[in-house]
Amino acid sequence: MSKVRTKDIVEKFDLELISGEEGINHPIPTSDISRPGMEIAGYFKYYPAERIQLLGKTELSFFKELPPEERISRMEQLCSDITPAIIVTRGLEIPPELIQASEREAVPVLRTPMKTTRFSSHLTNFLESRLAPTTAVHGVLVDIYGIGVLITGKSGVGKSETALELVKRGHRLVADDCVEIRQEDQDTLVGTSPDLIEHLLEIRGLGIINVMTLFGAGAVRSNKRITLVINLEIWDPQKQYDRLGLDEEKMKIIDAEITKLTIPVRPGRNLAVIIEVAAMNFRLKRMGVNAAQQFTERLSDVIEEGDHDEM
Repeated sequence: MSKVRTKDIVEKFDLELISGEEGINHPIPTSDISRPGMEIAGYFKYYPAERIQLLGKTELSFFKELPPEERISRMEQLCSDITPAIIVTRGLEIPPELIQASEREAVPVLRTPMKTTRFSSHLTNFLESRLAPTTAVHGVLVDIYGIGVLITGKSGVGKSETALELVKRGHRLVADDCVEIRQEDQDTLVGTSPDLIEHLLEIRGLGIINVMTLFGAGAVRSNKRITLVINLEIWDPQKQYDRLGLDEEKMKIIDAEITKLTIPVRPGRNLAVIIEVAAMNFRLKRMGVNAAQQFTERLSDVIEEGDHDEM
């Protein structure tokens, strides 16, 4: 099943359906949009028929200058059986040749009063969002000081309890247990909650609580860009954990690489405070302030000074 069909863009942008109503459920496989100026001029060798076709003032003005028999031929070729829709912008008059061809091939012809470039931008953004690659991750997503932090870890490690403490400290919950992630750009991942569990937290021994009801609308948000992954794991005495913060681990989600920190869990550690500080420290690093690097440089200076004194 396609994520987007022609009827979805009709409803989203309140488009006027002119003809070809039988194809209203046609799938839209790509966010790319075509302005078929070359095709109307007669060059169909590389015609991207699977894209939405956008006809503006330029295309239709040229079309009117064609001989009658060429007009019919152009529109018949434009209306292929895989074309999801042909949209006429600026509220322009629809050529009768287009209406006839669209009815024959069941290609919806739609019209909008918006200007071509503006409408193309809005439509592209909508399609890219809906057609973006998606996945689901077991974890909790929280907005901490503007940083989207995805908290992962094995079941029972304390992810939801930590999220509850973070909400109490003024941060905002996006999703608990299951985080739906879509890749909107090369390195942009946006997380949301499934509708069924939106605003809900499951706390063992307490049950399911509604964060928005308990803490108010300011304690939740519907989506957030993920920029940091924090993995909680039970403290392993045999494992060497990073004590300086110089090593930066990455986690691949879909096609994007996200910075990942591993925090060991054991009694007495305040995970909420640690994660809160981790988010602040991550922000500082992005601003060019790296405490671990500064410490390493100072240590190197002290060692060098010691060597000089011995000489």
